[in-house]
Amino acid sequence: MQLWIPNKPRLCRYKSVKTAGKLSQAVAAETPSASGLQHVAVIMDGNGRWAQMRGRPRLFGHHAGARRVSEILRACPPNGVKYLTIFAFSTENWKRTQVEVSGLMKLFQGYITKEARALRDEGVRVRFIGDRVRLNPKLVELMDNLEQMTSCNDLVHLTIALNYGGRDEVARATKRLAQDVASGKLDPEKVDEETLPKYLDTYVLPDPDLVIRTSGEARISNFLLWQSAYAEYEFIDTLWPDFTAEEFGTLTAKYGKRDRRFGAVNV
Repeated sequence: MQLWIPNKPRLCRYKSVKTAGKLSQAVAAETPSASGLQHVAVIMDGNGRWAQMRGRPRLFGHHAGARRVSEILRACPPNGVKYLTIFAFSTENWKRTQVEVSGLMKLFQGYITKEARALRDEGVRVRFIGDRVRLNPKLVELMDNLEQMTSCNDLVHLTIALNYGGRDEVARATKRLAQDVASGKLDPEKVDEETLPKYLDTYVLPDPDLVIRTSGEARISNFLLWQSAYAEYEFIDTLWPDFTAEEFGTLTAKYGKRDRRFGAVNV
């Protein structure tokens, strides 16, 4: 059975440098989570409201939110978190004003350009998920380059969901699966719930253990629908630009007190 593989792994051209930066300093404190927590996904909500509360334009909040990502990345190793997935821009966000959308695209390009070397040197492996067809070719080139630059890293795996929607992802995966069935590469009788995930954008990642949504909203907004079937959720009031490493640590510790049975019963 031959499966579709997005972004086939490429040979490493860059070597992780592990500088004395704040994230690499955290390696000494890196502790595998006793609770089994390894993947945290975050819906980074509240940037616009944070800015408006300060009398500033919404883009001001998005820039503040982008800076917050670095702090949460540094908090991952000491909290036993190996994988961090963040929801940066959804397939529905195109409905926002042209000013905001254009500003966000420039922000993404600026973030990658500014942070690429630091992410590589600090041992962060970066991946992007979502449909890249609608994105600016320059942005896509920067995304590809960053994935290549960090492909040898393994301290923290940062996945950025950009032009991503859970339903869109499942639809694209199903289309590719159907094409393999039609071409004879895949036996339809052997398609089961273990097959479809191999066609998803996240096929190389473990499912999220914990999903956090900031800003007081209690919905998942089309984020990792398939992958989060058994995730634990935390809906918190903190706006994303105010979300601290301390609060992140509190939530990961709280996760360890939960009883995850996955449909079974503890005897």
